[in-house]
Amino acid sequence: MPETYPRIVFVGAHEEARLPLEHMIMRDANVVGLFTLESEGLLRISGGTDLTGAADASGIPVRRGTNVNAPESVAWIRKLAPDLLLVVGWTQLIKSELLSVPRIACLGFHASLLPKYRGRAPVNWAILNGETETGNTLMVLAPGADEGDIVCQRRIPIGVEDDCRTIYEKVSLTECEMLDEVLPLIREGQMPHRKQDSSQATVMPKRRPEDGLIDWNWPAARIYNWIRALTRPYPGAFTFLNGRKIAIWKSRIKVECKNIGALIGSVHTDADGYPAVVTGDGILKLLEVQREGEPTIAGDEAAKTFLKPPAIFQTAFAKVAG
Repeated sequence: MPETYPRIVFVGAHEEARLPLEHMIMRDANVVGLFTLESEGLLRISGGTDLTGAADASGIPVRRGTNVNAPESVAWIRKLAPDLLLVVGWTQLIKSELLSVPRIACLGFHASLLPKYRGRAPVNWAILNGETETGNTLMVLAPGADEGDIVCQRRIPIGVEDDCRTIYEKVSLTECEMLDEVLPLIREGQMPHRKQDSSQATVMPKRRPEDGLIDWNWPAARIYNWIRALTRPYPGAFTFLNGRKIAIWKSRIKVECKNIGALIGSVHTDADGYPAVVTGDGILKLLEVQREGEPTIAGDEAAKTFLKPPAIFQTAFAKVAG
């Protein structure tokens, strides 16, 4: 086959998609078009990023829109005569009409070891659930969400210090690896794929910003996972102090729990000047926080102003009860 094979139309809008797009351009893959969200649409999704700079610099045609399945979007992609549609960091399901456009297949990445963690926010859910391993799957897209044949996979460890941002960085790296593995096979007329075992599937629901509310009655480990799963680029885990919203972007579990008998949600000052909050079974140290309407600051700075004794965070129950 000629070096221009396969012709690839790239669909993406999340930070996850930046590295694989740039990687393919650098490796001279024949990316013939980019479909991405309009600027306003990018602002509405967590981690939304403008991919057009790399495409423009390489002369790749770009179309912005709100719906890749809209007739005008499908028509634009069809005119590009793609062999592959590659979908990375995109929340809309690809519908049947568009699935039938590329000559070979629509391929997409899902940041889990499918069939586990099908559905929305797989990285966030894996961290929330305390997993020590997740993964990434390149699959043939099918009408059902995350149900297509598996082309290849990579395992990704989740370290104690990892958060959603660092895991997505690892996800992007594995996407480059898998593309380097699969595209040469496609050029040779081969594409490995195997059916998923749907009996082993787990399906995760969509998360909303308001789902980030912390309940200080939870164990410290659960709250720690909650915070690192929802940190930037996502809306963040949060609590309330005197009716004012406090986002917590980074924390650490304290091994020594001298104040374990204190009131749950109460704020104490650690030996090194950071706020330490009593949880259901221990103490959580706050490293980076943000009071509503103010910039993000280090915990030791917050401990000098609004996060010092006798501050007491409201529990989730107290917030719901008013």
